[in-house]
Amino acid sequence: MRPDRSHRSRRGASLLPHVNADRLREAFAERGYIADDDFATTFELMLALGKPLLIEGPAGIGKTESAKVLADVLGTRLIRLQCYEGLDAASALYEWNYPKQLLHLRVTERENDSVQLREAEIFSEPFLLRRPLLEAIVQDRAPVLLIDEIDRADEAFEAFLLEVLGEFQVTIPEIGTIRAKERPAVIVTSNRSRDLSDALRRRCLYLCIDYPPFEREVAILHARLPEINARLATQIARFMEWMRDQPFQKVPGTAESLDWALALVRLHRDALDDRTLEATMGCILKLQEDWELLRSMHARYAHLLTPDPNTPAHSAPPDPDYGLGTVQAH
Repeated sequence: MRPDRSHRSRRGASLLPHVNADRLREAFAERGYIADDDFATTFELMLALGKPLLIEGPAGIGKTESAKVLADVLGTRLIRLQCYEGLDAASALYEWNYPKQLLHLRVTERENDSVQLREAEIFSEPFLLRRPLLEAIVQDRAPVLLIDEIDRADEAFEAFLLEVLGEFQVTIPEIGTIRAKERPAVIVTSNRSRDLSDALRRRCLYLCIDYPPFEREVAILHARLPEINARLATQIARFMEWMRDQPFQKVPGTAESLDWALALVRLHRDALDDRTLEATMGCILKLQEDWELLRSMHARYAHLLTPDPNTPAHSAPPDPDYGLGTVQAH
């Protein structure tokens, strides 16, 4: 019988510190993450109850960042499992280091050890490659385990994940059962590209994050970029608020707002005008079709921009030729 290599105390209870919602909100703000009351309360409950938290919402609004900030707030390690189509248990849990095993067998082939002993040697922990789920289980101090974009993984992996999240223990036939000493704080994120199973939803607490309202986006810009001036931050937030009501194929999120703001600060822009928008459009829109759609709607957003003193009144936005010139029909 294989030994039970238990790493568990208090039946795998989480020993992460309890932090109330007000302190969590303050700690997140100190790290540039502006959270509302619902967000902070849900995170408090996750830590208090020791249950996984499922966070759904559009891409680029801070779901992944919330796990990174939480790990920093708690002073613990962040372990991330990035999901993708075709992800299987071996890639998420553990694998054997076959090259190392073969090298060990070759080096020790002249020794007189029995086959059973040599097999036991190569199927032991020194030859084990820990993947994120096993790595989270064997930690002496409870980490934050981020299972990112679970909707990209197959339903079969989702079912396997339920077993791990239920007991936080792993049975490796060659070694035995490994149980968590402390339950990790688990955050599961989804961009809602497919429906998740009812079983996974029942296992987790739930939080839906949407695009931030105008006031919070301004606060986010100031928190992440203290050097940005008030007028530019206000213009960016207003423009992004308008954009998210338009039929773009890829609607920009908070991540794009921050990228855009940083680009404008680095370019020493203190206001948003037509030429600046045209030059930096790639920070916020990542499809050519969306670029063309935005240009076609100039009349709808012109009031959100600062007039360019070098552009005559009532002129159309600049038509970039990217060094190739333009051809006009007569």
